Amino acid sequence: MNYLGLTRSARALDHLLQTPDTFVRASLPGMRNATAIVHIAPALGARFTCYTAEFEPGGSLPTAEDQRFVYVLDGALLAGAKRLTVGGYAYVPPGPPVGNVGDVGDVTPISAVGVARAVVFEKPYVALAGTKPPKAFMGHDAENPVTLLNDDPGLEVRQLVPDDPAWDFRVNTMTYQPGAALPAVEIHVMEHGLLMLDGGGVYRLGASWYPVGAGDVIWMAPYCPQWFGAIGKTPARYLIYKDWDRHPR
Repeated sequence: MNYLGLTRSARALDHLLQTPDTFVRASLPGMRNATAIVHIAPALGARFTCYTAEFEPGGSLPTAEDQRFVYVLDGALLAGAKRLTVGGYAYVPPGPPVGNVGDVGDVTPISAVGVARAVVFEKPYVALAGTKPPKAFMGHDAENPVTLLNDDPGLEVRQLVPDDPAWDFRVNTMTYQPGAALPAVEIHVMEHGLLMLDGGGVYRLGASWYPVGAGDVIWMAPYCPQWFGAIGKTPARYLIYKDWDRHPR
């Protein structure tokens, strides 16, 4: 029905719901054989950038001026020489390639093995006195332990970024069993970027209620009232970013 000007996408001062029917693709500077769908950016009022990168075989991302977190959605990517499959992710510090980092090797550049798709978060790093900046790392969603939010077996959380003050953000995946919901409406200083990976449900953003499903992207500004409940016969799962471990200035 979008040819009649209808869409589930919505924009408000404190949130954005962007649905796949409204995506616009364009290459970003330095991309090779790849295009981007920019979902969230400072032009929206956000303090970070989130985009989906769609790669042709051999496509790549340029070196990032800001720190970057890449999560594979389809196909496979190379982070340096390391192969990342669906659910795999890499953190790349800002600046030029850094050579060997611990036991993970150089994770730059990010390039595609074949046709691939990934979601990318980028933000300027906020230094913390007495704390060294984080080093490159990589992992896979399924390798992280599951914790239960408020001990609810219907709300599973996997933390993808180490719980360490070196990082000024966190990225988690959350899985809701059918019928599960957040226990309360949340209102907090953290800013969110969210990508629905599987299933669907209803999201409250501000004073509005939205049906959401796989492929939808949500931005939540600081202090935006927010709540989610899963609807359907299969679990709902999303990837969520938030700023963390820094003084709210």
